[in-house]
Amino acid sequence: MTIKDIQILAEAHGLLLTDEMSFNEMGIDFKVGFAKDHDGQQWLLRIPRRNDLGDQIEKEKLILSLVKKHLSVQVPDWKIATSTLVAYPLLKDKPALSFHEKTYEVTWNMDEHSPNYGPSLAKALVELHGIPADDVLEKGLKIMKPADLRPEIAARLQLVKSELGISEELENRYQKWLDNDVLWPDFTAFIHGDLYAGHVMANPEGVVSGIIDWSTGHVSDLSQDFSGHMTVFGEKGLKELISEYEKQGGRVWNRLYEQAVERAAAAPLAYGFFAVETQDENHITAAKNQLGVG
Repeated sequence: MTIKDIQILAEAHGLLLTDEMSFNEMGIDFKVGFAKDHDGQQWLLRIPRRNDLGDQIEKEKLILSLVKKHLSVQVPDWKIATSTLVAYPLLKDKPALSFHEKTYEVTWNMDEHSPNYGPSLAKALVELHGIPADDVLEKGLKIMKPADLRPEIAARLQLVKSELGISEELENRYQKWLDNDVLWPDFTAFIHGDLYAGHVMANPEGVVSGIIDWSTGHVSDLSQDFSGHMTVFGEKGLKELISEYEKQGGRVWNRLYEQAVERAAAAPLAYGFFAVETQDENHITAAKNQLGVG
């Protein structure tokens, strides 16, 4: 899609954009654009890469209408949300970190050692995980109970193994995780589901000011919202975040840390499941590499 094509698409939705536009092609489901309108307002554009994303867009719209009522940080305010274009005014800060789309080189948009990041992220997580189940139910969003958690992982493990294959080492680790009763929580909460520093907006001093990319929001195992933190900040960072979360009133169990570590280790399985769902050859090849069978 050319800049002119995007301008025509936006104008059809009542948004008049200048030629000042840049793009990030890393998104799996959406081409992401940054544009300026004729009043000088900066916009973020999400252009679907496939024709089957209409339901996903509608679901994320519902999620955003839910979380914006409960969070003190910014979330996207979708002014346009159709099957061909999603657009919203750019949030005030940048993601805590960003990746170069070709080299995957990391750029920190804040002080990566900031003492502000963990406590302010913990505050947002306490608010997020405290969203009442009745509010989630009202929106018709996915709700998983504790008894649903392991069967879902087990089913994904069998599907990915049969469709893509999986190394013996990873399969053994995932099976050991599934069999370890003490790791799994006896409660669930509303989660983001794909939370890491690239989806968390922060000012240069590291104060969290917003969260983006809500398509996976649902009620589930809240360790998922901690696992991405470990991937970026390591085990020490994870322990500090959990400690701060508990200090600010977040509900925990005594194996939240270990469960978050295993959730992080299960990232290849999650990617493999996505690749099977989309049947995209590029994702299938990349997932096989992560699963140790490439």
